[in-house]
Amino acid sequence: MNKLISIFKIPELTRKIVVTLVLLSVYRIGYYIPVPFVNQAEMQKKMENQQQGALGQVLGFVSMFSGGNLTQASIIALGIMPYISSSIIFQLLASFYPPLEKLQKEGESGRKKINEYTRYATVPICMVQAVFVVRNLVQSSSGDGMGLAMPGFTEGWVYYFYAASAVLTMTAGTMFLMWLGEQIDEYGIGNGISLIIMAGIVGRIPAATRTLLLDGKGSLKESLFTLGGGSSAADIGFEKLLVLFFLFIGVVIAVIAMTKAQRRIPMQSAKHVRGRRVYGGTRNYLPIKLNQANVMPVIFASSLLMLPTILFQLLRNAGISWASTALDIFNRQGWFYLVLYIGMIYFFCYFWVAITFNPKEMANNLKDHGSFIPGYRPGKSTADYLEKVMMRVTYVGAAFLAVVAIIPNLVSTEMNVDFTVASFYGGTGLLIVISVALDLVQKINSHLVMRNYPGLTED
Repeated sequence: MNKLISIFKIPELTRKIVVTLVLLSVYRIGYYIPVPFVNQAEMQKKMENQQQGALGQVLGFVSMFSGGNLTQASIIALGIMPYISSSIIFQLLASFYPPLEKLQKEGESGRKKINEYTRYATVPICMVQAVFVVRNLVQSSSGDGMGLAMPGFTEGWVYYFYAASAVLTMTAGTMFLMWLGEQIDEYGIGNGISLIIMAGIVGRIPAATRTLLLDGKGSLKESLFTLGGGSSAADIGFEKLLVLFFLFIGVVIAVIAMTKAQRRIPMQSAKHVRGRRVYGGTRNYLPIKLNQANVMPVIFASSLLMLPTILFQLLRNAGISWASTALDIFNRQGWFYLVLYIGMIYFFCYFWVAITFNPKEMANNLKDHGSFIPGYRPGKSTADYLEKVMMRVTYVGAAFLAVVAIIPNLVSTEMNVDFTVASFYGGTGLLIVISVALDLVQKINSHLVMRNYPGLTED
């Protein structure tokens, strides 16, 4: 408690925390402002019917890790996903496109220029995504849409005016979220974009809790106090609730341990004699994170696997018979989906590490600073050793990500738990929340330690 009180003894840190909370509150207000001319009552009914279906799970998943609200068609329905997509594109281009690679090596000025290009690219990406979302919302059911436009807004120039205004509104909502994230970076504490995504995930906890514990009348489910549960599969029993509680605690502890885990490579600096004094010769270590790619492989794999689901859903709505069979094969809870999911996580783990970790450059940096790894010559020998270690570490990190990613599917299938609830027991959401929370604690610690206060993680 004393450590928490010491946070508010530092005026600068208190101001940063207050600014961050205020800006996140503004984001949550926008989360519930609907796009004009959409029949929200009808949309809620359709979302409730499709919640357990493939499309409902896809929309829920996209909303969860984008900070948006596709299930209610709010003004920030697209969330921050277009900006994330643009950032990923430029990060990948910077690894092999010479002009961007040159900018990246220029330091802070180059980074600002790449960020400027990223913002520009966000606008067309956002507008394209908004066109598809609005078209699906307002087009009639006979035209493969949801038919959620209010009466009188589906024909003639009124339809095109509404559609254009809705696209611009969603685009402006995403750009506003991007601006909020940048304000948090500058005046608040923590990474603004990550905090917005985390706030969107945490904001879903009350709805998931109601689904798990309460019945349709708002009372506690009677099955929670009995062994074996109720007659319905959704009515879980006391023993299942207990298993879910300890499973959640275990997964959180495991994710924290693996997120902070490192492979420490022994390293020694060369001795330098200047006059009568000897400098260097100290032993240190080179830390390599076991989960080097963090949550990116899970996001890449999940995003790509959503495309076949959406495509086959559209084909089935168009009356193509074989699309239903293909949709069943790509069901999120099917074995084929899980095997493909795990394989893609492994692929993107190695792919991400290959473009972000350069063993040759790291070996040259060690050589330039007069450091070396005992038993290996500076240069190519050190680079080969670092690459071998990274390949082995990445295999372990990919296995960890794969296990965490499929836990929601296993919990939902084997324990008959609603997927909205099961998604909090692993997957992208839990990884993002824990990663952002650890980063936030580290930044608060740095402020405390700098002013001679004990850190939050210190004994």
